[in-house]
Amino acid sequence: MEQLPKVLLVAMGGTISAHHPRRCELRQYRTGHYSGQELVDALPELQAIAQVKVKQLDNITSTGITFQHWVELKQLLERAATENFSGVVITHGTNTLEETAYFLHLTLNTEMPVVFTGSQRPFSALSSDAALNLINAVRVAAEPSCVGLGVLVAMNDKVYSARDVSKTHSYHVESFQALNTGPLGTIDADRQIRIHAKPLRKHTINSKFTSKITATEPYIPILYSYAGADQRLLDSLLAMHKPAGLVIAGTGAGRCSPLEEQALHRAVQLNIPIVMSSRLASGRILSLESYDHLQLITADNLPPQKARILLMLCLMQELPIAEVQYCFDNH
Repeated sequence: MEQLPKVLLVAMGGTISAHHPRRCELRQYRTGHYSGQELVDALPELQAIAQVKVKQLDNITSTGITFQHWVELKQLLERAATENFSGVVITHGTNTLEETAYFLHLTLNTEMPVVFTGSQRPFSALSSDAALNLINAVRVAAEPSCVGLGVLVAMNDKVYSARDVSKTHSYHVESFQALNTGPLGTIDADRQIRIHAKPLRKHTINSKFTSKITATEPYIPILYSYAGADQRLLDSLLAMHKPAGLVIAGTGAGRCSPLEEQALHRAVQLNIPIVMSSRLASGRILSLESYDHLQLITADNLPPQKARILLMLCLMQELPIAEVQYCFDNH
């Protein structure tokens, strides 16, 4: 009989690890109750898909994930790529799952499938999405057609690129969406994975960012624009904690208020690179002649939280502004 593929399960915690004694409780649960091995042991169906080895890296809510977790994951996954694993599954809380996945999408030096999954409902709940999401993620990680697609997210019977996907709802199981591009594929009712699109942006082995990851992250805050926003927050930031870069979550097509614009001009004079993104859930940010004096880097269709990650990696590489814009247009 043909040997099953080897899949490494890296458990990080999140709702997929959560428990509450009342099975209808979908809100007041405790993350980190179940270990990764306990999840695997509860799902004997996995034994027909792959040989699953578990590595418990942490067991926390995703709001506790830090840059150090990202660096440790990168090192762990690149070692796994040399140890005859067909793929890796990472269980992760959903609040920051897209950020961890996108960091690895840009920095991993391997074509091996790396698949993130989690759940919107705790493992203990009625109608929980945890079990099937985990089973499907292992299927994707073991699937040869997923080699070279970069870091993936398998949620709610869909396969997404880490670059494209975001959490869009606080509790619904269909929260994870790629509003600009759609999914790369599906996990269908016949248990088959069907990939119908491939990411064309640079990632993993073709990315500029597989090396030169510094031990600490540069300080890059995100500032949120709104009606009536003024210069005080940014001016205070410049005076107290000069950032290495800035990301503006602008209104509409990336616009900010006139008073914010004045403060941004002061940041430019301090040689602080600024990325203009949008607080909207979808759409592309394009350069505007009226903002030429601010030398803004436009975020393309990246949301603010992912624009911050790409700018962070560009600063680690000490890239000039023109090359930073190239990275936003091509990664």
